[in-house]
Amino acid sequence: MRKIFLAIFEWIRLILQFILKKPVLWAVARFSSAPKQTNVNLALSELYRSIITEPGKMGPLVGFRPDEHPVIIFTDLHKGTRDGADDFAICEDNYLAALDYYLQRNFYYINLGDSEELWENILPNVIKYNKTNFEKEIQFANRNAFVKIFGNHDLYWGNDPLAPSFLKSIYGLPVKAFAGAVLRAELPYGHLDFFCTHGHQGDAQSDGNAFSKWFVSYIWGPLQAFLEVNTNSPSSNSNLKSLHNQYMYEWSAAQQNLVLITGHTHQPVFNSLTHLERLYLQLEEAQQNQDHQKIQEIKAEIPRRKREYDHVSHLYHTMRPSYFNAGCCCFDDGTITGLEIADGYIRLVKWSKKDGMPTRIVAEEEHLVKLSQRLSS
Repeated sequence: MRKIFLAIFEWIRLILQFILKKPVLWAVARFSSAPKQTNVNLALSELYRSIITEPGKMGPLVGFRPDEHPVIIFTDLHKGTRDGADDFAICEDNYLAALDYYLQRNFYYINLGDSEELWENILPNVIKYNKTNFEKEIQFANRNAFVKIFGNHDLYWGNDPLAPSFLKSIYGLPVKAFAGAVLRAELPYGHLDFFCTHGHQGDAQSDGNAFSKWFVSYIWGPLQAFLEVNTNSPSSNSNLKSLHNQYMYEWSAAQQNLVLITGHTHQPVFNSLTHLERLYLQLEEAQQNQDHQKIQEIKAEIPRRKREYDHVSHLYHTMRPSYFNAGCCCFDDGTITGLEIADGYIRLVKWSKKDGMPTRIVAEEEHLVKLSQRLSS
């Protein structure tokens, strides 16, 4: 009986796919989710203003000393139901090991959104299959060291009246999902704000009015998943990744004493540079130093990275280090990436299995005093 039901369901899906695929693709082209710079600027400016003038409404304002109060930022887990479409499943071991590491060292944890994949799954099933990692997150929440931010794939947390009840059932205490957060680091010569948000700001589909948010949460996202229509979101389209990075950078570069940290694209960015752009800078430095071994190593890596990044900003020599992206926790090899702010440094870290064991690797780091000076210059 179950096989007959599944066969009928698949038959219905194929018919609807045939009927609706063209209209859906037309709608994507007509009402593209790719944001405009003016919309991004307005949305980011309003969210940042709200957090620093009315803390707690759209997000918390957290003061801290980065040499005493360490912070870890992860994004884009896309927790699913352990089926073939669950991108997080292969990454869970590294994520659990990372959370153990940060719990032992009393880190403050900011989750930047798209933690739960609610375009493809119903919430009760996501909760059912992710009890172990929720239990780790609860340990941060229990010591008031956890901030949950919503993204476009888990907009539910930010716009459904029942969301607070579900969050309380998951974490055992009231946990509010925010649009963003500001970490205000106290440095020797003043403060530096780390403005953390998912990064879909300015997206007319996911960051519009109440109706558009409801429509994306309950109609648009599930419809795309059901029809198996690839609508080229920033996480899967290189052109949109580059556009996203450009818009986020342009806004952040115009601010004072501020660093913008997002997710959304699944592409790590450090000091406003992608990995490929940093490789070109390192190549120039190695050539100036006549370090022939380093030159050959970098030249061997560049072609591999070109498959991941289709765009290199012609301004990469002079870009202000105002924009960072935490990457994601759903790479297909099980790797997860995040940003640490600890010991006076900001670090891009990745957790990968080495000899079968989850291992923390520091990919990039910069001292915050130097970062602040570069932003001021």
